[in-house]
Amino acid sequence: MSDADTDIRLANMSGSETTERPTVTPWRLRVMMIVLIATAVFTVWFTNQYLTERFTEATRSRAEVRLALYSGNILSELQRNQIVPQLLARDPTLIGALNSGDFSQSSARLIEYRDEIGAEGLLLLDSDGRAVAATDRALIGSIHRAEPYFVEALRSNDTVFTTSLLESGGRVFAYSRKIESQNEQIGAIMVEVDLKKFESSWAGFTDAVIVSDTEGTIILATEARWRGLMEEEALAARSVPNAIERAFRATARWGALPADAYVQGEAVMRQEARIGFQGWRITSFTTYAGVRERVNSVLALEIMGFAILLALVFYFANRKAASRLRFFQRESAELRQLNQALQREIAEREKAERHLEVAEQSLQQSSKLAALGEMSAAVSHELNQPLAAMKTYLAGAKLLLQRRRSDEALSSFQRIDDLIERMGAITRQLKSYARKGGDAVEAIDVRDSVSSALSMMEPQLRRRDVEIASSMPRDPVIVQADRIRLEQVLVNLLRNALDATKATPEPEVKILVTVADGVMITVRDNGAGIEDLDNLFEPFYTTKAPGDGVGLGLAISSGIVNDLGGRLTARNGQDGGAVFEIHLPLAAEITEAAE
Repeated sequence: MSDADTDIRLANMSGSETTERPTVTPWRLRVMMIVLIATAVFTVWFTNQYLTERFTEATRSRAEVRLALYSGNILSELQRNQIVPQLLARDPTLIGALNSGDFSQSSARLIEYRDEIGAEGLLLLDSDGRAVAATDRALIGSIHRAEPYFVEALRSNDTVFTTSLLESGGRVFAYSRKIESQNEQIGAIMVEVDLKKFESSWAGFTDAVIVSDTEGTIILATEARWRGLMEEEALAARSVPNAIERAFRATARWGALPADAYVQGEAVMRQEARIGFQGWRITSFTTYAGVRERVNSVLALEIMGFAILLALVFYFANRKAASRLRFFQRESAELRQLNQALQREIAEREKAERHLEVAEQSLQQSSKLAALGEMSAAVSHELNQPLAAMKTYLAGAKLLLQRRRSDEALSSFQRIDDLIERMGAITRQLKSYARKGGDAVEAIDVRDSVSSALSMMEPQLRRRDVEIASSMPRDPVIVQADRIRLEQVLVNLLRNALDATKATPEPEVKILVTVADGVMITVRDNGAGIEDLDNLFEPFYTTKAPGDGVGLGLAISSGIVNDLGGRLTARNGQDGGAVFEIHLPLAAEITEAAE
């Protein structure tokens, strides 16, 4: 409030002293105070009930999103390692080593495979279950004849998944497959899956997370002492786990909070989901600490507001007594009251600003968690493209094997391995979606990214008999970008072009790379064109039939190009069809701008 406004209020007060003031009878004043206090109590009670339920549901939704993300990570890790034993069982180097008994280079070979696929460890066993090669050289010579992964691999013709309980209480998760040569079993290959890394990442949150098998036994947990127990036994343990104990000490008891489970007598929200692998289930326990803090901040503001109203009621009540004093005494008293009111208002506004900052931080966190839900659906959409290519390569490899053209079949398997690596790289982009920028930005040649995208789409192009015309400069075109994400954008645009030309008699797709002030990558088709350009890049907007797409490809592609410092535009061509243009700055321009 400015000094001029204060002077005007003082003048109005001074001028009103000469007029007759209405008197308020004591009983009316008491009724007003009782009504005000009753209204304050009812408002605070109702606000507490309503906001508690609302914020509890929001916390539950965020816990469900995190649980879906955890489940997807576990399933992705298992699926990523599932194909490895099948590939290694057909490795000519390993088969030759088992036949000849020369394993001098086998361990180095396994270490190279481990570094490429990111597995915990690999173990090569001969027909007697003796370790002849391993990524951990200390295991060479050990006997694994009675281990489940060796016994089950010899019994089955496919890749098998087993878990083994160690003496320390931990578990070994492994895929294994027998190795044959001329229809004779000569050994087995075991790939250990690293699932313990997820326990470390989960421990960073206040939630307690467990993964149980079909029998309900806990196989993964944020607390090591829970492994091997049933869920009821773990929750009834006398020694409370660290994560739960820290959260409960900051949680108040409020009857309005719906309790799904109790740990040591404290209420928590219990969320459960299926992982989709051998009947595994994942469960999380979330406390109500954040709910109570947000509700209390709103209640504090309401209480302060009613305190101000109550102070005003007392102020008007005291005006009758103040009117009996002399003019200057009344004026001095009113000035002091006005000064006190201004001080209170200033303090309350400062406190409200602090609460507003806390609320903004909570809103940013909620937006980040909501984005994770959209990212999980986006990853599912993006994995469909390499999966389709893998299916085509597998079909081709099957025909080649039937025709005894094993060398060409191995080439197909190598392409499948590259696609699996690409799928793993795509899933690792979740963090870059949740924050600005990426960690894999480097100087790359745009021509290599275009060639890689065309290579990935080769099976679809060959099956659809689409004419592809590409034009690229002879000299390298260097930009600062994430190679995997740029290829992801190009594959999205090529796939959309294929879909747009389904009804075209002679489908044609052109991709051009031109260099002027920057780099422009153009993808043009001769399809029906774009009907709604305004909503084209909105999430979940699609013109495809149900089941053909969810409308996330262009939205994701636009976000990736923006993160790389460029822009993605779309228009209809003069001769028909759709034209998508990716504008990126040259690497030299980025360096000069930074200098």
